Amino acid sequence: MAKQTKVVSIEETLWNAADKLRGSVESSEYKHVVLGLIFLKFASDKFKERQDELIAEGKEKYLEMVDFYTMKNVFFMPENARWSFIIENAKQDDIAIKIDTALTTVEKNNPSLKGALPDNYYTRLGLDVSKLSALLDTINNIDTLRDKQQDIVGRVYEYFLSKFAIAEGKGKGEFYTPKSIVNLIAEMLEPYKGKIYDPACGSGGMFVQSFKFIQAHQGNTKDVSIYGQEYTPTTYKLAKMNLAIRGISANLGAIAADTFGNDQHKDLKADFIMANPPFNQKEWRAATELTDDPRWAGYDVPPTSNANYAWILNMTAKLSENGVAGFILANGALSGGGDEYKIRRKLIENHLVEAIVVLPQDMFYTTNISVTLWFLNKNKKQRTVELNGKTKNYRNREKEILFMDLRQMGEPFEKKYTQFSADDIKKVCDTYHAWQQNTIDNIPEFCYAATLEEVAKKDFSLVPSKYIEFVNRDENIDFDEKMKSLQTEFADLLKAEAQSKTDLLTVFKELGYEIKL
Repeated sequence: MAKQTKVVSIEETLWNAADKLRGSVESSEYKHVVLGLIFLKFASDKFKERQDELIAEGKEKYLEMVDFYTMKNVFFMPENARWSFIIENAKQDDIAIKIDTALTTVEKNNPSLKGALPDNYYTRLGLDVSKLSALLDTINNIDTLRDKQQDIVGRVYEYFLSKFAIAEGKGKGEFYTPKSIVNLIAEMLEPYKGKIYDPACGSGGMFVQSFKFIQAHQGNTKDVSIYGQEYTPTTYKLAKMNLAIRGISANLGAIAADTFGNDQHKDLKADFIMANPPFNQKEWRAATELTDDPRWAGYDVPPTSNANYAWILNMTAKLSENGVAGFILANGALSGGGDEYKIRRKLIENHLVEAIVVLPQDMFYTTNISVTLWFLNKNKKQRTVELNGKTKNYRNREKEILFMDLRQMGEPFEKKYTQFSADDIKKVCDTYHAWQQNTIDNIPEFCYAATLEEVAKKDFSLVPSKYIEFVNRDENIDFDEKMKSLQTEFADLLKAEAQSKTDLLTVFKELGYEIKL
């Protein structure tokens, strides 16, 4: 029988190539090393594609004119920045300098890339030339234009981030949002037109998915504008690169900055907010700072011990008259006392909380903590809205909150993780949008439309299990049959353990080190 050859993905191939840099570069840096090079390859491939178009049109005299590239949303690549030049010099001792020069040159020639590309990064790393050359050869074999629908930069970034998170253990590395969750948020919010904001934008995944949502539903991406903020300088650059490479114009603030301490969008009123802020962020402000911040106006000051409600109020303050927000928080924010209770109660009484959606476990690489999607809506009153050519008649939902439990949903992903299927997302969105327009039936273990009176009786807790009916499956289990099944399984485990013990003793005896028990 012929031996089957394992198909290795682009992401895995790149990881294996980058892993050869171990020793001179930490694994957490791999994504930055690889993505800068992937950017050069992608930009060069697009540039060459446009060059070939101009030649086919008989416009050879325009081949080195910047405008003939930018008009097609293609970065102009000076000769010393093109991938072909990099590959020709891949074995040279100064290849790191040439890569840094290429990135600097591209940025200078393309204003939309200002602040996006690493500055003298490869030179500073002091990479082994032979290992860097091998990585360049690997990237050279990737056809970045082969599949227009494949998000190579995003895929590689997510893969590298997840590999680092898995290798370093839960809670380590940067935090990012799995695609199926971002897709769910976008499908529920329907961000067709207006300003989209993410106060903790990471590498820009929420924005990319918003554009993909609009394109998938034949909307016009020119109808939206992007605003974001990111604290980490390297991730801020990645976000700018990630968006620029897709032709997405965005205002990410003048610099990488802390959203609380240095708000880059103080006067912004957003129509859509999508976010995955850091969970349970502690000591986010000094005890005497930000107590009079206008973002908390009308509410208690968020406690210094946890930033969850600071993120909520930051987003609440940024919503336009009809603005909606969808964001992820740890389950601890759903209940609890003190200042958080006071803020949560006021949010509910102000009719801002529209839906609470609890997610399955094991959806994130970096943590198995239970998390929840919050949906806020500045206008839950009856109104008619035009969405992408369709009319939606929203009913008044000010005295209702929809609770949804998705823990029975999801499909296996990379063996031990879970992601939503397309059918899962459709079911959730259909239910949510139906509830916005009409009353719906409550479904055990899935959804419940609670009145504000019910929420008040439960002391303003937003824990979905307090409202959604639970089905006790144990009622229909034959106890004797179940115990016999467990008895058999346990006996098999004990037999396997005994055999393993025997095998281990035999190995030691054969080596001349008999173990006496």
